[in-house]
This record gives sequence, structure tokens and C-alpha cells, in this order.
Amino acid sequence: MNTLTNLWLAATADGRGVDVFGQVFESKGMVLAVLIVLVCLSVACWFIIGAKTVSIARATKQSRSFIHAFRSATRLAELYQYSQQMPQSPARDMFRAGYEELDLILREREGKARRPRGDGPAAMPESSSAAFENIERSLVQAQTNASAKLERFLSFLATVGSAAPFIGLFGTVWGIMNAFNDIDVSQPILETVTPHIAEALVATAIGLLAAIPAVMAYNWQVGRLKHLEVHLQDFSADYLNILRRHFFS
Repeated sequence: MNTLTNLWLAATADGRGVDVFGQVFESKGMVLAVLIVLVCLSVACWFIIGAKTVSIARATKQSRSFIHAFRSATRLAELYQYSQQMPQSPARDMFRAGYEELDLILREREGKARRPRGDGPAAMPESSSAAFENIERSLVQAQTNASAKLERFLSFLATVGSAAPFIGLFGTVWGIMNAFNDIDVSQPILETVTPHIAEALVATAIGLLAAIPAVMAYNWQVGRLKHLEVHLQDFSADYLNILRRHFFS
């Protein structure tokens, strides 16, 4: 710390004024703890932003490719085999969930499979409408699971965006309290108070630097997820219409 401070002081044109960075390097106690927390939160946010940018982009790209292949397909069985190539596509997960439920229903119609009767979700459907509702439920569950996976850790960005300014403000208040406690009547007030106030204000600045990217990234990622959700809902409607037309009419 002292080495970094000395380097900064050497680079300063004159010895007057407040060396803000030097005060940061010399921070201690509660203010230093606040700065460390804010830096850790900022690093975690940037890691999440990068990871979610990649994962959502990949999910969106693969879903669009799969939906295009779905609308060009003539055989669902062939599309099911093709779907193995897109493991990160929510649309692919929805298709496979619906197709596997459909396959089980068709095998039950032919007497090749049989689920126990009952009133639970794992019971064999008693009618075509109930069987179709099972497929609908499978699609909804697959979409919900995929969306939950993509949304994971986004709430952390929202939390940092709302809490970081207050954490920085806490460090500022604490630093100002220290500034008043360290007033020496035998010395000029500015020489004793100004360094602590500068140190305190840096805590607020770092809090804002951690919060602003987190809030912007959260809103951006949520918007991308909503856009993807619209494509998945359109795909679900098309898929169910095809199944109803060919297997439940």
C-alpha cells in the first residue's frame, strides 16, 4: 500500500491538494471493509454479466435454428434425432418433452405401453383431451425449467444494483464520522478533515460504479429473455396445433 501511495505522490505535479487514490490506498477499518465488499460485488457482477451474455445468446441462436428446422421438417421422428445437436436450446427441450409424451401416448394406444390408472399426474390419461393436456403440461414445464436456468443469478445483479449505493453511502457516513472524530484543534481543520472526507466520498463513487452496470445489465438481460420467451410461445402454439391436427383430431 505504501509503495503505491508513494508512486502516486511522485506522479503528482505538486504536493498540494487531496490525493484521492492515496487516501484509498491508506483506507482502513470500516471504510476499507466497505471498499473491499463493493469491489468483490462489482467483480461478481461482471462475471455474471459475461456468463449470461454468452448463455442467453447461445440459447437464442440455437432456439431460432431449431424453430427454423421444425418448420421445415416433414417427420417429427427425424426432427427428434436432429434435436440432439442443440443441447442448449429451450425450444429443443420443449419439443423433446412433448415428443416423448406423445410417443408414450401412441404406444399406449397400440397396447405397447401402459401406465397405471389413477388421478395423479403420472396416471394414464383417460381421454384424448386429457392426453393432449399432458403434452401441453410437458411443454410448459420444459419452458419453465429452461427459463429458470437462464434467469439464474440475474437477481444478484438486481440486488447489487439496489444495495451497492447504500453500502457505499454507509462507508461515506462512517468516513465522515471519523473525519469529525479526528479533528485536531491545534491544526487547520482542512488538513485533518479533508483526507477523511475524500476517502469517504470514494466509497460512494465505487458503490455507484458497482450499481450502475449491474442495473443496466439486469434490464438488458431481462429484455433479451422476454424476447426469447415470445419466440418460445409462438413455437409452442405451432407445435401443439400440429399435434392436435395429426394425432388428436
